[in-house]
Amino acid sequence: MGFDYIVVGVGFAGATIAERIANVLNKKVLVIDKRDTIGGNMYDYTDENGILVHKYGPHLFHTNLENVYNYLKKFGEWFFYEHRVLGKVNGKIVPIPFNITSIEKSFDKEKANKLINILEKEFGKEKKIPILELRKYPDKDINELAEYIYENVFLYYTMKQWGQTPDEIDPNVTNRVPVFVSEDDRYFQDKYQFMPKGGYTKIFENMLNSNNIEIRLNTDSKDVLKVKDNKIYFEDKEFKGKVIYTGALDEFFDYELGALPYRSLDFEFESINKEYYQEVGTVNYPTKEDKFTRITEFKHMTMENAKTDKTTIMREYPCNYDKDKDNIPYYPIVNDDNMDLYNKYLEKANKINNFYLIGRLAQYKYFNMDLVINEALKLFEKLKEENDG
Repeated sequence: MGFDYIVVGVGFAGATIAERIANVLNKKVLVIDKRDTIGGNMYDYTDENGILVHKYGPHLFHTNLENVYNYLKKFGEWFFYEHRVLGKVNGKIVPIPFNITSIEKSFDKEKANKLINILEKEFGKEKKIPILELRKYPDKDINELAEYIYENVFLYYTMKQWGQTPDEIDPNVTNRVPVFVSEDDRYFQDKYQFMPKGGYTKIFENMLNSNNIEIRLNTDSKDVLKVKDNKIYFEDKEFKGKVIYTGALDEFFDYELGALPYRSLDFEFESINKEYYQEVGTVNYPTKEDKFTRITEFKHMTMENAKTDKTTIMREYPCNYDKDKDNIPYYPIVNDDNMDLYNKYLEKANKINNFYLIGRLAQYKYFNMDLVINEALKLFEKLKEENDG
């Protein structure tokens, strides 16, 4: 066959591991993907307005991992960008996460000052407190604030996003929704916050630009990869190299133990005949009335020093993933029952000696892009040791 490795999926997990194998180990890699584009969910393109848009929702690079930052910057230029989010809260537009400025905009001056003083005294400045933790706090004023934020910021947004009540959602998800005792209105406080000049697709093109890498798009892994007696067959021949899989694990095993649930997203793009539509890149709509969760205006985040008289926005509608429809599994729904099912699939995968899992779908775990890249770099070190051995 001529390949030492097969990588399924060409998002950041697959592209990172393929690039390392090809350029460090000097091995031949076949990369396959069912889509007709590289980059996975990171794929971006320039639309009819001349705006660089993200086809599968907004993606923002931020990390505290210096190794990930140093790795990525080898494949293109990046410009400094700090993301800010506003939210429509009880008829007012305030910073998200809810912070000191949000409190000042939401309450009269006397009450706002009282709440801020209590928060700073009880928790300290520059602290983030998960909203569900704040609701349990015994102080009457803090509890009142927590209930206000819970009802107006957290509850309906979370229910729309996950199709569940907050109590049903994995704490690792709800902990991502804090109250920030700070005037810092940045959505992230990571050390490295950048966006790629010219877009993510160009980054992927540079990562995959190797004579040791062959890319086959429009290729569904289930059509070319089969498992029999814990051996992998590629195009009906046993493949004795190594397979790195980044897709959904239940799909790989043809759902024989049942389907793992995911949340998906529908996107509605709209061209606007004005220079800007909103003040920042993202405005959240945590209201019961609005069926979408947020509006993204890409021009703010993808086009440094943009000067165009049109803009493009995108409304985001969460929905259930349906494997029989043409939508995409974005977010694993992590709970005990689902993890039990995933672990059964994992047991089957672990019996295949030359089969490796990496990424949000394959590991059934929520990863930001920096953590996906870091996981891929760690897997590569393991493969390198096996190769050297």
